[in-house]
Amino acid sequence: MSLLVVGTVAFDTVHTPFGTAERILGGAATYASLSASYFGVQSRIVSVVGGDFPQKHIDLLKDRNVDLEGLQIIQNEKSFFWEGKYHNDMNTRDTLVTEVNALEKFEATVPDSYKESEYLLLGNLHPGIQDSVLEQMNKRPKLVVMDTMNFWMDIALDELLATIKKVDVLSINDEEARQLSGEYSLVKAAKTILAMGPKFLIIKKGEHGALLFNDEDVFFAPALPLEDVFDPTGAGDTFAGGFLGYISKTDDISFENMKRAVIYGSAMASFTVEKFGTDKLIGLSDEEVSERLQRFLNLTRFDIQL
Repeated sequence: MSLLVVGTVAFDTVHTPFGTAERILGGAATYASLSASYFGVQSRIVSVVGGDFPQKHIDLLKDRNVDLEGLQIIQNEKSFFWEGKYHNDMNTRDTLVTEVNALEKFEATVPDSYKESEYLLLGNLHPGIQDSVLEQMNKRPKLVVMDTMNFWMDIALDELLATIKKVDVLSINDEEARQLSGEYSLVKAAKTILAMGPKFLIIKKGEHGALLFNDEDVFFAPALPLEDVFDPTGAGDTFAGGFLGYISKTDDISFENMKRAVIYGSAMASFTVEKFGTDKLIGLSDEEVSERLQRFLNLTRFDIQL
């Protein structure tokens, strides 16, 4: 199955209570594509970087079977850069620097070879860019998953709502769900957001797991308790890549299979936070992934008599 991922490929500098990692490989499309690669899925990236983006990062992505035909390289520009500092609870952070650079004038051009991709992940970008990608597809993908954030709710709400109507799955965190819906209860928020157009809604709750909604159906997946959380950056994008990577592999978009996909996405995200940046996502073995999934199974499985 073919998976098209639209999002940032970038540099990050991250400060946490465990230390600092400077100008490491980051970006939503990077995390999502690396995560999806563990399901035997070749991701196709549409993004942009500057001439400062090193060949070693390109080689790394290619080694993970990521198709980079849609990665624009603008030699006289710099790549997107973000710097942030996490608080001691690792759930809140302050953005210290955002340099849009090459992304400022980015027009997402979908190569002809990508235009019949069966699955599409619209990473966190301006909703106008997300919509333009949908318009360029030769046929509607089997499943369109969209990520967004409160920044776009603040400055581009009308465009955001117009794009949300066109997608199948919206993936946001609990704070964003409350802002978008105007509801504090996440159950009420989900009903309000589903009425905006998407068939499914994923609400990510960080260390408290994730919720999947579809009409009257609700599924909850816990987050795996971890001894060490070094860097939460990219966890949500890793989740999305694992979620859609599993669905692409199984080619099944039923609610029951999406429940399994949420577990797979959560398992991949749990790896990401254990090291800085993409370090833990590079070079995982099949045995490590299987063991992590077994831990999720053990965490949620129980017998009860009613």
